[in-house]
Amino acid sequence: MYRKLGRDNKHRRSMLANLTRDLIMNEEIKTTETRAKEVRKFVDKMITHGKKGTLVSRRKVLAFFHNDKEVAEKVCDVLAKRFENRDGGYSRIIKLDERRGDNALIVVIKLVEEK
Repeated sequence: MYRKLGRDNKHRRSMLANLTRDLIMNEEIKTTETRAKEVRKFVDKMITHGKKGTLVSRRKVLAFFHNDKEVAEKVCDVLAKRFENRDGGYSRIIKLDERRGDNALIVVIKLVEEK
């Protein structure tokens, strides 16, 4: 099951793809806790596809990011090498504070530094 996040299907999918792209490119974003928990699922899937290294998996990454080649290259080349010995859990959620207007919990989601 998934969270609807108060949006219809197309808007939710687009929002999660954009948040996933921002997390992959910047390696850290600040958002609400519920969005971060949903984005973590997509980031893990994309990095796992990148680690497979096949043409099919690269095309799945490209399709998810609407043919953004820069993001697909980072996933398949940079992040796949960084996480080659890790089986999952590529991101970490750190709780910060509550937002002033609606008391939504704000968190930082970042990619784990693999050493």
